[in-house]
Amino acid sequence: MPDDFDRFVADRLDRLLGYATALTCDKHLAQDIVQDVLLRAQKRWDRIGALDAPHLYVRRMVTNDYLSWWRRRAARDVVSSHAALDEVAPAVADHAVRHAERDAMRARIAVLPRRQRAAVVLRYYDDSTDEEIAALLGCTVGTVRSHISRALKTLRANENDAVEVLR
Repeated sequence: MPDDFDRFVADRLDRLLGYATALTCDKHLAQDIVQDVLLRAQKRWDRIGALDAPHLYVRRMVTNDYLSWWRRRAARDVVSSHAALDEVAPAVADHAVRHAERDAMRARIAVLPRRQRAAVVLRYYDDSTDEEIAALLGCTVGTVRSHISRALKTLRANENDAVEVLR
């Protein structure tokens, strides 16, 4: 069984880190979450590895860890404004437009409430359906749609504010 877990980690680590980074908007916090989750998953791998889709179970563990109360303080310290984002994670000089757009979007996503951010990341980063998101977040499909709608409204407003500043 240890070989199964090692293979799982080798196959899924990059995806888990990418998912956690998109959720937290902080590479270091994402690494902490994934590390904690994988340590817990390893202890219960006999049960988790026997599931039809252990990667979905572990992804839910990452989501739950991100949403948990004891991570809230760390997440609050991550970003409260664009200036704070620059202090915590200074922008790396990257002239590629794709990277600049990704960083700008990450900064806008970082100010969303936790559940809205999770819903947006699950929908647009992970291509999850409303039903899958509802199951993962432990809410109704209507609540998922509400979270996504409110998040998109906030993201559009932040984008318009950014355009106004540039004028």
